[in-house]
Amino acid sequence: MCGIAGWVDFERDLVREVAAAQTMTRTMACRGPDDEGIWSAGHVTLGHRRLAVIDIEGGRQPMRTPETGPDGEPLVVVSYSGEVYNFKGIREELVLLGHRFRTRSDTEVVLRAYLQWGSAFVDRFNGMYAFALWDTRTEELLLVRDRLGIKPLFYYPTPAGVLFGSEPKAILANPLSSAVMDLDGLRDALALARVPGRTPLRNLYEVRPGHIVRVSREGIRQEAYWRLETRPHTDDIPASVAKVREILEDAVTRQMVSDVPLCTLLSGGLDSSALTALAQRSLDADGGGRVRTFSVDFAGLAENFRPEPFREAPDAPFVTELVRHVGTDHREILLDTARLVEPGVRDAVLRAWDLPYGIGDHDPSLYLLFKAVRENSTVALSGESADEVFGGYLWFHDPVASQADTYPWHAINKVPVSEQATSFLDPALVKELSLAEYIADQYHSAAGEVTHLPGDSPDERRMRLASYLNITRFLQMMLDRKDRMSMATGLEVRVPLCDHRLVEYVYNAPWSVKTFDGREKSLLRHATKDLLPESIVRRRKAPYPSTQDPGYDEAVNRELSRIVADPDAPALPLLNLEAIRSHLAKPVDTPYSMMQRSVYTETPVRLNAWMELHGVDIRSLMV
Repeated sequence: MCGIAGWVDFERDLVREVAAAQTMTRTMACRGPDDEGIWSAGHVTLGHRRLAVIDIEGGRQPMRTPETGPDGEPLVVVSYSGEVYNFKGIREELVLLGHRFRTRSDTEVVLRAYLQWGSAFVDRFNGMYAFALWDTRTEELLLVRDRLGIKPLFYYPTPAGVLFGSEPKAILANPLSSAVMDLDGLRDALALARVPGRTPLRNLYEVRPGHIVRVSREGIRQEAYWRLETRPHTDDIPASVAKVREILEDAVTRQMVSDVPLCTLLSGGLDSSALTALAQRSLDADGGGRVRTFSVDFAGLAENFRPEPFREAPDAPFVTELVRHVGTDHREILLDTARLVEPGVRDAVLRAWDLPYGIGDHDPSLYLLFKAVRENSTVALSGESADEVFGGYLWFHDPVASQADTYPWHAINKVPVSEQATSFLDPALVKELSLAEYIADQYHSAAGEVTHLPGDSPDERRMRLASYLNITRFLQMMLDRKDRMSMATGLEVRVPLCDHRLVEYVYNAPWSVKTFDGREKSLLRHATKDLLPESIVRRRKAPYPSTQDPGYDEAVNRELSRIVADPDAPALPLLNLEAIRSHLAKPVDTPYSMMQRSVYTETPVRLNAWMELHGVDIRSLMV
């Protein structure tokens, strides 16, 4: 896994701007701690930071073709982040077509696949990737992102070209960019529903999942090469279960390929347990060995656990049973509130996100978990996306939420997100934002993307819509969180359950098939139950753990107090100081839920810290 950056300018000789390109690239040293490379020629510069995972010696980048044009320049150059898991099969096909390879890397497969098939090469890839490819023959840059948006890629149009990078910080390091937030940007930061392609900063865009952005002298245009489409599902329940198992086994086997230590992230829930059992099965078939597993827990949680609407029991007993059942090499990472609120940890999390997003205490705990895992492994497998794809979240199974005319994860809250997220903002700004109307507009726009089959019942249409929204809007927040926190520690996290073949297949299964045993994630449960302890097969959905220690909320309140008392706090002009002081006067009796922390108490803290980090210009927000 790596970080990429670059610059195209059709009015400059960028060979003279190598220092600027190096500055952009070095902002992502955490994403690629093993190596750095820069390639410049004429109107383009490509930068690369490498985390070496496959072909340690041969996979250096930017990688260029040995074939050159009349000017002596390589035909194609690529700066690549991610993994194409089926690269060995594509390589074999290319060899039969006459291509010769100098390395064992999947990067070279991407390069030569483009030479063979042009931009249609993306249709052949199975993986998570984001890359920039420069074709010297046409002077065209291609910015390519995987189908589900597992790996990030941002771009910033300029008068004569574009800046791009795996993270905004790479782009903001170039003097041609500026950090400006307007009303739409603030709306995006507060809405708790990602709009594909949009960011909180003016003129900063994200390459949409399943899209290619083309940059040439004619300008910038984007094209989709993949969309989540509705198709008839003709398999019965046993055939559907068997198909899910078949795809899962293949996805896990593909994603176990690594030249560096690999592990799985284990919570004791169905998703991570199934993934771990399949990984161990793959190892056994390949000659043995024990899968390394890691779990996270909070000091004192087991002794003081209180059942919550989303969590009936702590994870630890289920983790212990799965480890005993499968026989993994396990380590528990134990965290406490003091570590979660350390200034250094909060700063690292902020710099990793780079944008004013975040999900409560999940961010620092994930960062610390990944940091500990990185001491022993370079690659980890995670169960991300199972709930969005298989229908695991509580809001899928709450009739009020699933039938509501808004995002299901919004409807599960008693207080609308538009009210929670703006509770501490200046009333005049809140009125100008019209956040409820913005959320409604974005929801209806997303709903309009969904197609239905003739004869679908109203209930089936609603559940297909709920699935679509979760996969295309909510999942992006989860994948972004996973990517930013893991790559900040130099850990590559792979997500087999995001295999696009699995997503396409399960998305089109009728809701009655997805819940055929009367429970959530029926297809996943029955596809893997032979590998798992009965207690885990029966266990209800539980999210990533959140600390129940009110000390975390007290720490957030202390930061709110600091902001209110600081006349130079950059977010101060946006805030409702009376509302914040009223809130601070009340004791923290019970901890907030994860979502409340995200959109209520932490919103002004996150905005202020982000504005300090990047010197964000908010003059257009002044009402």
